[in-house]
Amino acid sequence: MSNVVVSGRYKWIALSNTTLGILMATINGSILLIALPNIFRGIKLDPLSAQNTPYFLWILMGFLLVTSVLVVSLGRVGDMYGRVRMYTLGFAVFTLFSILLAATWLTGPAGAMWIIVMRIGQGVGGAFLFANSNAIITDAFPVNERGFALGINGVAAIGGSFLGLLLGGFLAPIEWRLVFLVSVPVGLFGTVWAYLKLRDNGVRSVASIDWLGNVTFAVGLVALLTGIVYGLQPYAGHAMGWTSPFVLSCLLGGLAVLAAFVVIEMRVDDPMFQLKLFTSRGFAMGNLAALMLSLARGGLQFILIIWLQGIWLPLHGYSFAQTPLWAGIYMVPLTIGFFVAGPVSGRLADRHGARLFATTGLVLTGVSLLGLQSIPIDFSYPVFAALLVLVGLSMGLFAAPNTSAVMNSLPANQRGAGGAMLNTFQNSASVLSIGFFFTVITLGLATSLPHSLLAGLTRQGVPMAQALQISHIPAIGSLFSAFLGINPMQQLLGAHVLAQPGVHSTALLARAFFPGLISKPFASGLHMAFLAAAALCFIGAVFSWLRGSARPEGFHSWAEETEEGLAGVAEVAMAEAGVGSPGAVLEPDVSER
Repeated sequence: MSNVVVSGRYKWIALSNTTLGILMATINGSILLIALPNIFRGIKLDPLSAQNTPYFLWILMGFLLVTSVLVVSLGRVGDMYGRVRMYTLGFAVFTLFSILLAATWLTGPAGAMWIIVMRIGQGVGGAFLFANSNAIITDAFPVNERGFALGINGVAAIGGSFLGLLLGGFLAPIEWRLVFLVSVPVGLFGTVWAYLKLRDNGVRSVASIDWLGNVTFAVGLVALLTGIVYGLQPYAGHAMGWTSPFVLSCLLGGLAVLAAFVVIEMRVDDPMFQLKLFTSRGFAMGNLAALMLSLARGGLQFILIIWLQGIWLPLHGYSFAQTPLWAGIYMVPLTIGFFVAGPVSGRLADRHGARLFATTGLVLTGVSLLGLQSIPIDFSYPVFAALLVLVGLSMGLFAAPNTSAVMNSLPANQRGAGGAMLNTFQNSASVLSIGFFFTVITLGLATSLPHSLLAGLTRQGVPMAQALQISHIPAIGSLFSAFLGINPMQQLLGAHVLAQPGVHSTALLARAFFPGLISKPFASGLHMAFLAAAALCFIGAVFSWLRGSARPEGFHSWAEETEEGLAGVAEVAMAEAGVGSPGAVLEPDVSER
């Protein structure tokens, strides 16, 4: 039996602080999706220029990449040196780089590089937060209340990614630096609060750092994700760069290094990645289910933003300057669904087990995605909003029970590493998902966009030679235009063509002209993307059901779980009855089980 003391008041302090940290980190992970047009204008960088495409992609995905690489390592470090200490350090690092991002003074490529580097630094702080928050909550709550607590934290993580869209749309038009500055007061408060109030209740692991495992994991994952980033760019006349020798080298080399990493982890004494945890069916199936949903969800935000910001809003009379804010507003039903379902499903899973709720959530997510792919591009908003609510509710129904089940399957001295492994699967899958969905939609555009552009331009009087040249612009450029809410026609045509006799310049520059041209080509890729995402959710549902018993097995005995559950119930009952301080609840050290 450990000497760890969990008080009734402390667990809510731990939950509040970790939820604040995760909310801050995930908001910043998505806030740029809406704010990018204003950021590019602020640093005076043309987002449609081919040589600037890498800046666009690295600003967008650098944060996710670095958190994917570091979160397992930092979870392991938290197990060794104290989860609260590492978590508090993460708050401080994140805040520092938020200040440096808000202080950006450079313009052009230098300004873009500054933002990329500072975002990577921000990602390091975010990795500290992601790696240790679930473990801190699991240490603070008795087993019968963890689902509710992890559900709130999980909803903050997923819901924050959608709140970032709304905040980005609201703040960026006022001043683009505000999208970074908004985190500073929250970060300063959270850092001080964590330092003063949080304490390490977990079991420490005495182990050496697995340097070889850390290096091979980082090199392999960075190479793989770098290949994905550059695979999205045109190469040698192709719409995408997947046949590029550099991209193939990154992808194949990254996979080879990751294979070597697995071999290393099976042989070292104190591995960074605890592969033995996958012998628990609950842990393995929960991670695979989360991986499938992350693959389906990661690119969903991009699809919905492109759909709203680049096509639907301009077709309905919104100017391109207004589309970022309104895209965020029209996504609110999705966020509401998350916030409603997460805590409720977590509490229900505490009482009835995780398997049914998590599996049902994935099935309903797949059904709602099929619903989105079935509506027309120029949809009726009430139907669209209802489907967004269903997506949010179903994803929230999955998140809390699955996270709770995965964390409850872990021994106490592996919670930091195990929780970080779950986050790594999710973050890496999000980057993979972005690459996958961009590829699917770009290939759909590449097959039909040239004909659509050529026909539309010649109808408005553009000479055949210029129309033919413009119709063969890279499909990824058109996709970025839609994503950024930019009307590229004036730049593509130029003042000389627009001034020619017979050219209907007013029609060509109208806000609905370019969205109207790309809507049908975009639709073909959109339908394929939604079908693929739905299929991933249904596969994830199978994994979720295969987790087995609703109660965690292997690392926890029934007697010990009953003891912990009764102790937690007694504490809550005494607190609700107002009987002073209910005292301490001693939680058995599951590492000795």
